[in-house]
Amino acid sequence: MATISNLKERIHRGELIFGVGAQVYFSRAQLEDLLAQGDYSFVYVDSQHTAFCEIDLENFCGHAEALGIPVQFRIPHTRHTYLVGRYLDLGPTGIMVPEVESTAEVDEAIKYFYYPQVGRRSSGGVNRRNLSAFGEPTDPSIIDRLAYADWWNSNGFLAIQLESVEAVINARKLAKPGVDLLAFGPNDLRFSMESLPHSPFKTVDECIGHVLAQMKDSPVQVSLGAASAEERDKYIEMGVTVLQVAPGM
Repeated sequence: MATISNLKERIHRGELIFGVGAQVYFSRAQLEDLLAQGDYSFVYVDSQHTAFCEIDLENFCGHAEALGIPVQFRIPHTRHTYLVGRYLDLGPTGIMVPEVESTAEVDEAIKYFYYPQVGRRSSGGVNRRNLSAFGEPTDPSIIDRLAYADWWNSNGFLAIQLESVEAVINARKLAKPGVDLLAFGPNDLRFSMESLPHSPFKTVDECIGHVLAQMKDSPVQVSLGAASAEERDKYIEMGVTVLQVAPGM
């Protein structure tokens, strides 16, 4: 059975967790150098606002697998949520779906993130996270399908990104079973607040506080990026438990 740390359970317990951003084209040596700069529980790669190649993602996740670090991958667009299962077959452990506003978008993310009987993710792919723990060492395509699906459904972590006033207001409704993290996109959220003269929120911190209050009795945690130690400490004091920090923090 798998021996890797269950990050999903740690998230649900509200442990303080740090991740660090990387470029999807990093070599193993570059990734090792990055991870040596801090105590990180996951590494984050983006395809929404950066150049992206599926082969690079597959290779990067292979490096991360060898180093024992989970990868969180932000998909290119909300409308690509139907491809979540495909992206996961390349090796990530976590997915972030940007610009989520509706429960229908959440339902689609859950559907393609989880295997039956939780979701409808298709079974296949030899580069999936931790696959070797459930198959023949000489042929990772020969696996215990049900055991792997059960492991995945208990270990993969799903984040949705709140980037509008509407999403912040409806955070509790969007935090459906199967969602592990509510992440923030602060710049698009600012655009949303600026477009609404009578917005109930005037700052990103007010939005964060509102979502934290809604999630107070929920295993779903709040996730943010922190560019400085001061920002990191402020968010921790507010109650944020999962932070993507700059290298060396």
